[in-house]
Amino acid sequence: MWHYIARRIVYAIPIAIGVTVFCFALVFLAPGNPVQMLLPADASQEVVDLIMKTYGFDRPLPVQYWTWLTRAVVGDLGVSIQSNRPVIDEVLRALGNTIFLSFGAVMLAFSIAFVLGTLAAYYRGSAIDRGVTALSIVGVSIPNYWLGIVLVIIFAVELNWLPATGMGPRGSETFNLFEWSHFKHVILPIITLCMVPVGMITRTTRSAVSEVLGNDFVNTLRAKGLGELAVIRHALKNAMPQILAVMGLQFGYLMGGSILVETIFNWPGTGFLLNKAILTRDIPVLQGTILILALVFVFTNLVVDLFQTAVDPRIKRS
Repeated sequence: MWHYIARRIVYAIPIAIGVTVFCFALVFLAPGNPVQMLLPADASQEVVDLIMKTYGFDRPLPVQYWTWLTRAVVGDLGVSIQSNRPVIDEVLRALGNTIFLSFGAVMLAFSIAFVLGTLAAYYRGSAIDRGVTALSIVGVSIPNYWLGIVLVIIFAVELNWLPATGMGPRGSETFNLFEWSHFKHVILPIITLCMVPVGMITRTTRSAVSEVLGNDFVNTLRAKGLGELAVIRHALKNAMPQILAVMGLQFGYLMGGSILVETIFNWPGTGFLLNKAILTRDIPVLQGTILILALVFVFTNLVVDLFQTAVDPRIKRS
């Protein structure tokens, strides 16, 4: 096991290096000069050159990349052009908020999809199966930003049951999960984010459990007089590695794909931070946020592999 973990970490190093190249180069493909966002339109060329030199934008791109990479290795992602604060502080604060939102959405999606997918697999070909399949297709097809707007209109504007935006009654600096005044702010964002994972995990669960139930050993268990609940339990145990893999991928997707949802609900996560950095051309924040999210996705894949090994001992890692 330890040899496998070490090997996976070694394999992740070139991936991480490739991610750094992509993160650094991508933000320079957009038109415009980030320095112009800091200066008035009538700023002299001398002032522009001074700001360019201060932030290192006057040097060749390979030199800028090497300087940025050597600093990023030790946790220095630079300073935000807009707020003049360390990028690592802003990214980590936003990352914690996004992890909370994504984890809640994935766990809710898993709870719903696990039940629906198992029912669809057990009653394969029935009306239940067709209904669950239709619901999963709808969940995957609905744009989450559209769903978020609809939920805000219904539950925040029309019914006035839940708040439309924000992370808490006292702003976005503090959040207490165990206080209703705080918890109600997270309900609509989590529901919005969980719809696509519900569809994906439901379809995966239905496919994996259905395949296991068709194996010969299931018929043997039934022939020995094992009850249906015990049979389903054995089937779920064998299907769990595949379900966990999709669940981990969906968590990684939500970590990097929640820009519009966090913007709609004014949730101060990495998506909201990315959106603000894109609008203001804050290159250090863009690079740092994309890099951290990519590394989180790589780490998530490693954790999912280890969970698969723990759940299913048939998977041998050498």
